[in-house]
Amino acid sequence: MRLSEIPVEGIPYDQLKIEKYTCTPEYAERPADLIPSGARAVVVNPNRTCMPLGAMWATMGLHKGIPFVQGAQGCTTYVRYTFSRVFKEPATIATASFHEDAAVFGGRRNLIEGIRNLVVRYRPEVIGICTTCSSEIIGDDMVSNIKAAKAKLREEIGREAADAVDIVLINTPSFAGSHVEGYDRASRAFVETLATRQTGPNHKVNIIPGLLYPGDIREIKHLLRHMGVEGITLFDISDPFDAPLRPPQKFPYEPPGGTTATEIRDMANSLATMALQPHAGQAGARYLERKYGVRALVGQTPVGVQGTDDFIRGLSEVAGLPVPEDLLDERGRLVDSLADTFHHTMMKKVAVMGDPDVVLSVTRFVLEMGMEPVALAGSSVSKTFVHSLREIFEEGEFTGDPLVINGGDLFEFEEYLKKLSRLDLVIGNSKAVDIAKELQIPLVRVGFPIYDRFGYQKRAIVGYRGGEILLADIVNSILGYQYPDDRTHQL
Repeated sequence: MRLSEIPVEGIPYDQLKIEKYTCTPEYAERPADLIPSGARAVVVNPNRTCMPLGAMWATMGLHKGIPFVQGAQGCTTYVRYTFSRVFKEPATIATASFHEDAAVFGGRRNLIEGIRNLVVRYRPEVIGICTTCSSEIIGDDMVSNIKAAKAKLREEIGREAADAVDIVLINTPSFAGSHVEGYDRASRAFVETLATRQTGPNHKVNIIPGLLYPGDIREIKHLLRHMGVEGITLFDISDPFDAPLRPPQKFPYEPPGGTTATEIRDMANSLATMALQPHAGQAGARYLERKYGVRALVGQTPVGVQGTDDFIRGLSEVAGLPVPEDLLDERGRLVDSLADTFHHTMMKKVAVMGDPDVVLSVTRFVLEMGMEPVALAGSSVSKTFVHSLREIFEEGEFTGDPLVINGGDLFEFEEYLKKLSRLDLVIGNSKAVDIAKELQIPLVRVGFPIYDRFGYQKRAIVGYRGGEILLADIVNSILGYQYPDDRTHQL
């Protein structure tokens, strides 16, 4: 096959056409010994991204917080591009801009000059220093470098102004872990650096939401308000990543909202810390429990009836408050929706992929709908993922034997699905689009990243109201794919 040459002047968008050529006339089964990701030296269609992204996500959820990447420009550009695709918002992320000289001499000078320029031009209140593979391999002494950067700031802008900027180090080597672990490490780094002493009970509850979208965080705040509980949401991206457009804008641009440094300091005085995603935020909750005795409640993401029940029950117990009638009504509406649609969802076979916490919570919900999970793929390797799934199966009295992939890539996931005699639905993020198209089945988009649809960052899947939204997506996807062949819903 001969490919057309690209003209020197380029191809206009209205003439750009991408054609796909089928390699084989029909599906050719791959060698069984090459399908498991552990048997291959190459990753095919990765189900995750690098650790610094999670730490940058966390820092963007702080009021006047700016991530500073101790690495090359590409480490920043990729993340800014990803955030812009998903959230449709600008993401201010600084970089040390490593070049060849930094690989030889280290990144000390780049860090000192970079922090100086960032503070002088943007006046942030919090800077999250995210290391990368290059700075970690070089062996930069980050603690010493940050001290030197602070000394330079005091010399140039004065001690008071320099000390007003909190600098937090988050070690996130790109060659290890994933974006999930990067967020988890950030949750500990910020409370360990800023929450340094107790000043007296504040009667609040700390919430570490994990990698949830702005719409989800707003729904969590809705539940807190109706429970009459005042909360401190660590890494509150609801406004920074979903900001109202209210011109005129001033420069430098400062997105509204976000968790303040003062609120993080006050987390040591709270009643408890609720980590809504065990893999993304548990580290911060456990640190506060060990250091200050702030009770840590680590549970599954509040998706569906049981997941939200557990969250509400925890709030009620910690705050000593009853569950109000309006929340019981919201629960009743979700239960009613489940009853109204069970004949569409019962015994439907579903595959779920994404971050471990998303897969766990969604699996719990589809079991509540009477669906049968046949394949479950978590993006990050986890010591507890498989055990947590077993507990969910026992809780839902599910006796099936689905494929469980703990941190592998999507090649293994796709190959397994192609061999199934029947599959009704895939639930996951935008990385599963090609898989669903290949299998000619619907995809319900959940989790991070969703970049091929608009508005999903504003929607909630958590809470009782979010459960209704997710349930409607699932049922309508099934009906849209099977109607009119599936006549079980017709009178």
